[in-house]
Parts: sequence; structure tokens; C-alpha cells
Amino acid sequence: MSSGNDCQPQTLTKPTFDEREAAELVDRVFGLKVSWIRSLPSYDDQNFHVRVSAEGADEYVLKITNSEDSQEPDLIEVQTQAMMFLSAEGFPSATPYLTKDGNIMSLESGGTGLGSKKYMVRLLTYLPGTPVAKITTNAQILYEIGRLAASVDKVLSEKFQHPSVKSLHRGQFIWNLANVPLLDQYICALGQNKYCAVVEQVIEQFKGKVMPKLSSFRACINHGDLNDHNILVDSSSASLENPHYRVSGILDFSDMSYGYYVFEVAIAIMYMMIESPDPLSVGGHVLAGFESILPLTTEERGALFLLVSGRFAQSLVIAAHTALLYPENKEYLTITAKTGWKHLMTMFEVGQEAVEKKWFETARAYTHHAPA
Repeated sequence: MSSGNDCQPQTLTKPTFDEREAAELVDRVFGLKVSWIRSLPSYDDQNFHVRVSAEGADEYVLKITNSEDSQEPDLIEVQTQAMMFLSAEGFPSATPYLTKDGNIMSLESGGTGLGSKKYMVRLLTYLPGTPVAKITTNAQILYEIGRLAASVDKVLSEKFQHPSVKSLHRGQFIWNLANVPLLDQYICALGQNKYCAVVEQVIEQFKGKVMPKLSSFRACINHGDLNDHNILVDSSSASLENPHYRVSGILDFSDMSYGYYVFEVAIAIMYMMIESPDPLSVGGHVLAGFESILPLTTEERGALFLLVSGRFAQSLVIAAHTALLYPENKEYLTITAKTGWKHLMTMFEVGQEAVEKKWFETARAYTHHAPA
């Protein structure tokens, strides 16, 4: 593994458009006059919330993809078509506003940084709702998020078709859960701190216990990033003590790839743990919702603890690495780290057997008393 002294950040690829340039982009590419615009937090792309003076739906998200991913138009096309497909299937997914040329995206240059780079630009419908990160989750919404994770992957895998769908086979994509071993090359971003040892432990156990079993998992298309900022909810209950939530939006399909059903539930469990006051209890509710659509096999269940741990390691290590690239965006990039390290350490202190027992007993209780 690398030491903290030879950690070389990769090339800067994040767009650097200011609000004036972004508004001009909306006018030039989509033919819409912007009446109001503000920047939205983002990881390595750039997003703007836009209001336009036009008939009908007048709020959009201008999404400017980083220059590296913008070199893969087939992949972005498939991701966008998947969003449109899910919307047509009744899921609360954004859809694109077409360019003046009638396309769903356009390759554009610009931004305030050095050098001439090109970025793929899309204008997506703005979805209302509150990010899960901003609410106090309860068993009901955790169960619904589990159902959502299974339902999205199931319908994409069984019904979604596109000529470029093979572009979702992203072999070295660092966010695919199968690629936890690739974290070796980024772990140097942690420096020489106490967390390195637990990440190394996750990677080694993942190599030894998960990788040999991948071929026994059921393959599918993964959304890949159903985190607490990418799921929007609204409350359909007047009760402040016990609100009843429903999912009102699914955001950010840029991590879509071929993977396995069990990956999606592991990713959802990990991110739902982040803000929870009782993180170890979260997994059972999410798992119950997921298994109401797609029951896991014995092999898949046996890998769940290390898959959740692997996603924690991915999120924490890659965030630390990316914060070296974009120190001005460090606060947003390290949101997960505020509680994530503590939760990962707790999982390993409590141990796989005890954590799984808690998850599986909670999920089993739903088979006797399913939610209304």
C-alpha cells in the first residue's frame, strides 16, 4: 500500500462554471431565459437549481458532468435514458429538457478554470422534496427505501433496453462495490491515522470472503448511489411525532453500473446508517423492505456485513482523496466522515455475528407483521 508521502491526487476534472456562465449556457443550449439560479452541492460534477420564465414546469437542475466522465457519451446517454424509463414506469425520477437541437445532452466548453475542457450538459426536471439526510428517519421510511432499492434494480434489469446498455459494464469503476480492493491505491489520502488499519482490514476480508463469492450473487443493473442526499421524501401525515413519509425523488444516476442485487441493499443500508442515532438497527428495516421485493439468497446474506463495511470504506477513502483535489469543497465531500468512521469502527467492534443477528431478526419480524 502507498504511504502518506506519495499520495498524488489525480487531475482536476470538476467543472468551474459561475452562475452567470451557467445561466448563459441554459439560454444558448436550451433556449430558456433564466430568472433565478443558485449553485447546488455536488461531488465531482457541477449542479445548478434554475428557474426559467417559461410556461409549465419552470424549475430545473442544470447538470454539468465532469470532464473525465464527459468523454463517455454512451454511458451518460444510457443513464439519462434509464431515468426517463423509470419515470415512465411510475418512479419519481427526473427527465431531461431537450436542447434546441432536440437532444437530451450537449457537449460544451467553458468554466473559469485553466485550459479548454469540454463538459456534457443536461437540463433535468427539478424534483421537490426533502433529502433523507434532513429528516429523522423511522422504521417506515427505512422499509420504503429498501423496497425502492429492490424495485429500481429489478425493473431496470428486467425491462430496460438500450443499444449502449453494455457501457454499464464499468470494470475499473471505483464506486462499484466489486472494486473495494482498488482502494489500495487511494488509502494514502488518509495519512498515517488510526483509520488506516480498519480500512486495510475491510479490504483484506473483502478480498478473501466476498470476491470468491461474486459469481454466486444474482447480477443486475445497480443505481449504485441511493444515499441520504439522493433520495427525496415528503410527509403525507400531519403527525409530527410519527410522520409517514413517501419517496418523492430519486437523484443522481451517474454511478449506475452492472453489479448485483445485494450491492444495492448494502449501499442503502450504509447510507441510511449515517444520520441515524441508532445506526446498527437501520439494516434490518432496509433489508426487510428490500426482501419484500427480492429475498436474498444465503450467500448474499452472508456477504452483507462486509459489503456494507466495504461501502463505508469506499465512501470514506474516496472522499478523503477527492478533498485533496478540491479543498474548497471539503465540507460537502466529507459529510459522510462526520459519523461514518465512528459507525464503521462500531460495526467491527460489535462484530459481524452480532450485527447480522440484529439485522436478520429485525427483518424476520416483518414477515409476521408487514407494514400497511
